[in-house]
Amino acid sequence: MLRSRAVWTPELSVQSLNAPGCHVTVMASSRRRCLRSGLVSLLIYCVYTDTRLGPPEEAERCDSLRLGQYLCKDPKIDEATQEPENCRDATAWVECLPAPNISCRLSNGTEFRFSGGEVGFNKTIPCRNVSGYSYKVAVALSLFLGWLGADRFYLGYPALGLLKFCTVGFCGIGTLIDFILIAMQIVGPADGSNYIVDYYGTRLTRLSITNQTYRKPHLSL
Repeated sequence: MLRSRAVWTPELSVQSLNAPGCHVTVMASSRRRCLRSGLVSLLIYCVYTDTRLGPPEEAERCDSLRLGQYLCKDPKIDEATQEPENCRDATAWVECLPAPNISCRLSNGTEFRFSGGEVGFNKTIPCRNVSGYSYKVAVALSLFLGWLGADRFYLGYPALGLLKFCTVGFCGIGTLIDFILIAMQIVGPADGSNYIVDYYGTRLTRLSITNQTYRKPHLSL
């Protein structure tokens, strides 16, 4: 008894693939595989990007900006005291404007992008405590009436003023010494306040060494 056996041939396979129904099925299957692989690739890329970049960095505070990233206004000067109008306890504050296109967080936590004309934060500046003693008046009294002790009377040292008056300025020596000390702003008002000096004028800044001062080591010779 003879049995028939199917034999696969390339010609038969090509003809079966070229059939209309089979061609549509192959095209649809390839498209699904392509779409599936594309979605998987997109998912992997998104996960990789999110893992690499991490969460977005939070903008820094406006009062933590570095030099060159902001510009502070000049303080309003009181004509009588020649110090900022809002001077309290040797400190005052001025308004500072971040540079254009700078983004930072305001004091209430809101992030804001500045254009260069908005106030971002207030910065404290030092100011001096004055109580009505003028530097120019003190120097003038010491120069012209120092031998009578007028400078010491004006600054609140009546005992030294009387002594200078009785000794004619310690024979001129005390007059010269007081003039130098007052001109260099070493001797000031007796109440511990500062002279009234023009805010943009010549002011004496004393340098001192404290425990917080860095001392550069010197090599022994």
